[in-house]
Amino acid sequence: MAQKEKAREKKTFLEIEDLPSVGQVTAEKLREIGYSTVEALATATVAELAAAGIGEKKAAEIIAAARQAIEISWVTAKDLASLRVNVGRITTGCKQLDALIGGGVETQSITEFYGEFGSGKSQLCHQLAVCVQLPPEAGGLNGSALYIDTENTFRTERIEKIAKRFGLDFDEVSRRIVYAEAYTSDHQMLLLEKSDKVIKENNVRLIIIDSLTSHFRSEYIGRQTLAERQQKLNKHLHKLIRLARAFNAAAVVTNQVMARPDEFFSTAAVSPVGGHIVGHTSHTRVFLRKSVGRNIRIARLVSSPYLPEGEAVFKITENGVEDVEEDDLKSR
Repeated sequence: MAQKEKAREKKTFLEIEDLPSVGQVTAEKLREIGYSTVEALATATVAELAAAGIGEKKAAEIIAAARQAIEISWVTAKDLASLRVNVGRITTGCKQLDALIGGGVETQSITEFYGEFGSGKSQLCHQLAVCVQLPPEAGGLNGSALYIDTENTFRTERIEKIAKRFGLDFDEVSRRIVYAEAYTSDHQMLLLEKSDKVIKENNVRLIIIDSLTSHFRSEYIGRQTLAERQQKLNKHLHKLIRLARAFNAAAVVTNQVMARPDEFFSTAAVSPVGGHIVGHTSHTRVFLRKSVGRNIRIARLVSSPYLPEGEAVFKITENGVEDVEEDDLKSR
């Protein structure tokens, strides 16, 4: 009897209508606020579902059923170690950069690349959007990329050249990059909130926001707006990490920097925008900066849950982000 009950507990729900307490009307309300999949509901909060006019008790029941369906529960550290076998990595296409961040960009976490204009942030995003499509043996995940562009920096011409470098067909590669341009911070948040169905239907394994803070920085000016800006950024980032965990996808964000006059003569002369909210939510933070050479860039691992700080050198060419050779360093 106990085994039958356990089997019933592990029932998998394919559509949100299949969940207990979710009828057609409730399902439509949930979809209107961006919850189209069981995975998204499993990582929702009661307050978020209440925004759809659902009572708190019913919202709690729906979330509990969704979590049960995808088996979110207490586990031992030993079990967690076995679960982390499912964590994937996406190569950056640069061996030195991969080594710096532990073998590539990790799924189920947020990797932040920050730096000044021209430091290579968007170039890395373009390349990762291609590399995620590679087979696992080549450093990819055989998946698609979801690309939210806030600064109009995405260029299909770059994708075409990078795809050619990796021996991939441009038409196929471009079909597997799901793109949207965000025009305001609210639009940016809405795109992510409504993305769960797109992620599931397109086998998205990489979510890119380039850049995370651009709209927030330009729209919320002055100390009087700081609290509201940080609250919205916090909500946005938590939605991102929940999607990354629910769909075992990598989340990559780029970030702008601001000057720190008190640190003029040190490597801390600039700091990432977003303060502690972004700093605490990003799991891996990498600072990118220009070097003396025209195309040479330096990546510094600033923060990681388990990796030591370090630096790696890479270059940006017409083929994308590449390893630096000895001749490149001699010509600096």
